[in-house]
Amino acid sequence: MTKNDLINEVAANAGMSKKAAGEAISATFAAIEKALAKGDRVQLVGFGTFEVRKRAARVGRNPQDPKKTIQIPAKKVPVFRAGKGLKEQVN
Repeated sequence: MTKNDLINEVAANAGMSKKAAGEAISATFAAIEKALAKGDRVQLVGFGTFEVRKRAARVGRNPQDPKKTIQIPAKKVPVFRAGKGLKEQVN
């Protein structure tokens, strides 16, 4: 499903225009991104949780020359954990 497919689905289910649905979805994504950038956790009960985790620095292998090692720096990564309701719907 693409973002346009999601917009069409939300517009049809909520009885709103595609433009309004698109703005609502974009605003939702922006709010989630902003919260994660601040280091906050976004918990949507029954759906799942978005959070930021720290990935430690490590030594890796150069894919072009496996004999050479490279330093991979530490970084923060966004993570999504599915909630119970979503897991039940999928299974």
